[in-house]
Amino acid sequence: MQRIDHPLLSSSLGSQKTLTSFHFGTPGTGHKIYIQASLHAEELPGMLTAHHLRAHLARFEAAGQLLGDIVLVPVANPIGLAQRLDHKPMGRFELDTSENFNRYYPDLASAVAPAVLDKLGVDGATNVRLVRAAMADYLNQWAPTTELQSQRHTLLQLSHDADYMLDLHCDCEGVLHFYTEEPCWPQLAELAYFLGSQAILIAKNSGNLPIDECLSSAWWQLAERLRASGRDVPLPQGCHSTTIELRGELDVSHAWAQKDAQAIIHWLQFIGVLVGESKPEVPAALCQATPLAGSETLCARSPGIVVFAAEPGQTLKKGELVAEIINPIANSTERVQAGVDGLFYARIRDRYITAGGELGKIAGAQAFRSGPLLGA
Repeated sequence: MQRIDHPLLSSSLGSQKTLTSFHFGTPGTGHKIYIQASLHAEELPGMLTAHHLRAHLARFEAAGQLLGDIVLVPVANPIGLAQRLDHKPMGRFELDTSENFNRYYPDLASAVAPAVLDKLGVDGATNVRLVRAAMADYLNQWAPTTELQSQRHTLLQLSHDADYMLDLHCDCEGVLHFYTEEPCWPQLAELAYFLGSQAILIAKNSGNLPIDECLSSAWWQLAERLRASGRDVPLPQGCHSTTIELRGELDVSHAWAQKDAQAIIHWLQFIGVLVGESKPEVPAALCQATPLAGSETLCARSPGIVVFAAEPGQTLKKGELVAEIINPIANSTERVQAGVDGLFYARIRDRYITAGGELGKIAGAQAFRSGPLLGA
């Protein structure tokens, strides 16, 4: 294992933050796997899972049973991790810009298209190498000017050439669920099954360029540009990425983290990155994949105290009661009901809501939304 510390640009005199990566295996000997945790810095289950993963990976590496290159970033957002206000963590948005730490990554397809489209030939593997080299050139020429930009830049330098990218997050309260892009899903299905995902949400470009889609969308977008130009040139999906929501913010325990780390290890064994032990059988799926555009976000029409009638993981029918919003001044109750059939997979942690606030999400089977599909 090699530890590399990456200093970020300093935002203030006398202040310096560092992003740390751990490298296992040998680059160029097999698949490259990139795993990061807690890009939303108040979401800690992934950080603990990464801690347990590190021990497993070190064991396989020491035994000579790691084929390929695994990069692990257990603390992907040192900026957000240091942000606290009134004793509360503020790790989702950078305080200086109010930008979500997991949005607004660069459009890599547009960035590299002029440099590569005319150079791609008949061999798909060669084309993948050319695109990755162009991405590296683009990132090497990018000169960040802020601390936030330097963090995004560092994460992309570590991950842009990965075959698989796992971004470990969690919700406020929820069951384990899984986001990925349509072109990535066939290669990532077994990972979702090993993890025991209870909801699998798929989209083709969910909007606002989170880091996982920044890395995976470049490939299918470049392939679409090639087809649109009439060129019959092979370009495989060079990166398969996913955001894995490891339940809720308070689900931080060694039991959960060890279980999740072991599931990722089983998947790495399944795809042949970790060897020397019998390949595990893929568990049965706990759910079918559904479109992210079919996920209903429930909102409160009025302010008040939130009393949930439904629990995360509960399957709901349209019209069933999900929550009540109690206004103790007006002595009124707003009933919030499911608008679709599906699994209630996430909900808020606070129990007071303002008018228009989000309450929770139901994974429906039929797409009905369009435009940007991710929340703030």
